[in-house]
This record gives sequence, structure tokens and C-alpha cells, in this order.
Amino acid sequence: MKFHKLIIVALKSIARNKMRSLLTMLGVIIGVGSVITMVALGEGSQKDIENDVVSLGTNLLMVRPGSIKSGGVRGGAGSRPSLSMKDVSRLKQSATLLRWVSAEVRANGQVIAGNNNWNTTITGVAPEYLSIRNYQIATGSFFTHRDCKTRAKVAVLGKTVADELFPNESPVGARLRIRNVPFMVIGVLAEKGQSSMGNDQDDIILAPDSTVLFRLSNGKFVNDISASAVSSEQMDAAKAELTALLRSEHRLTAKDEDDFGVRDQTEIIEIATQVTGTLTLLLSSVAGVSLLVGGIGIMNIMLVSVTERTREIGIRLAIGARPFDILAQFLVEAAILSLFGGLIGILSGLGAAWAVGMLLGVSAVINPTVVLIAVLFTSGVGVSFGFYPARKAANLNPIEALRYE
Repeated sequence: MKFHKLIIVALKSIARNKMRSLLTMLGVIIGVGSVITMVALGEGSQKDIENDVVSLGTNLLMVRPGSIKSGGVRGGAGSRPSLSMKDVSRLKQSATLLRWVSAEVRANGQVIAGNNNWNTTITGVAPEYLSIRNYQIATGSFFTHRDCKTRAKVAVLGKTVADELFPNESPVGARLRIRNVPFMVIGVLAEKGQSSMGNDQDDIILAPDSTVLFRLSNGKFVNDISASAVSSEQMDAAKAELTALLRSEHRLTAKDEDDFGVRDQTEIIEIATQVTGTLTLLLSSVAGVSLLVGGIGIMNIMLVSVTERTREIGIRLAIGARPFDILAQFLVEAAILSLFGGLIGILSGLGAAWAVGMLLGVSAVINPTVVLIAVLFTSGVGVSFGFYPARKAANLNPIEALRYE
């Protein structure tokens, strides 16, 4: 029998039992749809994380204080105050592979403006911080180095803070109080939105580093240091230079451990993508079990079909059909069932990935390679699980098949 005739016969057989065929394909539909949805959301999450990390800054290097060690007990990261404005000055003066350097001095507090108030984080930074962290000014202006030297009481608001404290009006030029210290608003940052980790990047107030350090903090230590390497190719060399300069400034010997930690964007991306990749693989593996169940369903239904069509098979064998023709017929039917189920599953998976992504606020990245693999895999499932019923049909004795009731 020619191949196109095999397809026609297979389609007629499938159409003769529409509901049974649909139920047979259901396992494959669910399996393929689940795998595509999980992979699309997993890759989308990884892309969102990479974009968020890139939005944190340009060739970013972050320096954090070390941990306290007492009697063999170590505190958490940042528990040992070890960074100061002297460190920032040393890096600015001596580092050759760092384009920008800024301290970060954080203070939390209630901010009051007229009848409105809001609890947020006030971060003291240098003017270079805008370039390091990829912030833009929406309205107004940013403070200058002169403001940092004079400890000027000026502030730049994130969009969330501006909306909460000054709804329906421009905050530029207005006054507010942070821990009862009066500040003048000179600008508003452009909106950055929420990160994939759920943090509101606009819920922030930026002020001169010296102002926050001496008016809102302890006047001694900075929380972090942010720096930007001259290029992405020089990240490792810039990190090594930064580490060497800080060790020298802190008078650490070769035997002493670093009393600070340096992390770059690559490490953050690797850690985040490793977590999301593991979760995606786990969920996709669970969803892939549905494909196995779907394949077993196809085998069961094909066995039932062989039993129901025993007389038909006997007649075909009696009038000259070869066992190979019977084998091919049932294999084609199984492959078509699996392929149709796979195609419906792909469409369902694409739709589910888009819907879930919209609901959760996560990007859904459709990988054409995954879709192609899904199509080939489902066809393989049909052929693999349909082979046993097809072989059983092809090996029927024509005389016994004709006698079957």
C-alpha cells in the first residue's frame, strides 16, 4: 500500500472513533503543553533576571563588609563594619580599571511631607551613582560633588516615593522631613519598576553620601561601595585591582582573610539562573511523565483497536496484504494520534505560557528548538508505543483472524 493511502486509511480509522481518539491524545496533549509551558516560563524568568541584573548597573562591582568572627562563631555577611569613606577615596584616586566609584550609606526612616508620610530607604551616594546604577532623572536635577562636600540637605525621590508623598503634583522644590531633618527635593528619578525578585526599585530616596552618613547614620562606616569597571572585558582585572587596593588600605597581611566581599554581575546571574534552571528542569521532568503516560494510553488504545479489527485484518491478509502493510498501517495510526496530540499540546502550551506569564508578570520565552524537539519526540512516542500493537496485528494468523467473533 502506498504511503498516502496508509495516511488516508489511518485518518478514517481515527475519525470513526472521535471521542476515543481525543481521549487517547489527551495524555500527549497535557505532557507536551506542560513541558513547553515550563520551559518557556523558566527561560523567561532567566531572561528577566539577567535584565534586572543588567539594570542594576554598568559593569557593576559591589563591595560589602565582611563578617564578624568571634570564638569560632561567624556572623552573617555585612555584620562587620569595615568600609569607610577613606576606602572610597582610595579607590577613586588609585584604581585605574574603575570608571566610577560611589559609597552607599543607607538609613531607613519615616519621611513626612505635609499631611503625607511614607517609610522608605534613604541611600547616600555620590553623583557617579546615577551612571553606575543606570538611573535616569525624570524631572529636576541630581546633586553635585559640591553638595556632597557641604553635606547639603537635598534629596532625589524615586517615583513610588514621589507618588506617595506628592500625589498629583510635582515634588521638585518642595520640602520634606526625614527623621525630623529638613530636606529639599531637587529631582525625581525615572521609573525603573519592579524587579523579578519582587523589589520595588522606585521606593527609594537618594541624597548626598556625606549628608546621610553624618546626619542620618553613625558618621563612621558606609554600608556598601558600588563601582563600575572600565569595560566588561576588564571585569576580572578590575575586581582584582579593587581587592588589592582595599586590602592595602585595611593593612591586611598575606595571611589575613578579606574583611570585605566583592561580587560582580556574573556571579549574581549565575546564582540566579542556576536556581531557576534547576526548578525548570525539575518541573519539566515532572511534566514529561505525562508524555510517558500518554504513550502508554496510545499503546492501550491501539491494542483495543487491534482486537476490534481482527476480522478486518484477517480479510486484508487473506486477499494479499503483507504483514508489513498491516504493521505500517497501525504504526501510521499511532504516529498520527501522537502527532496531532503533540500539535494541540504545543498550541495549548504556548497559550498557557502566555497566560501564566501575564498573570504572574513573568516573561515567556518560546524556544523554537524546544518546539521542534517536542514535535519529533511526540512522533517518536507514537511510533515507539504503537510498535507492539502493530506487530501483534501483523503477526495474526489470517485463518484465525477470519474466525474471530
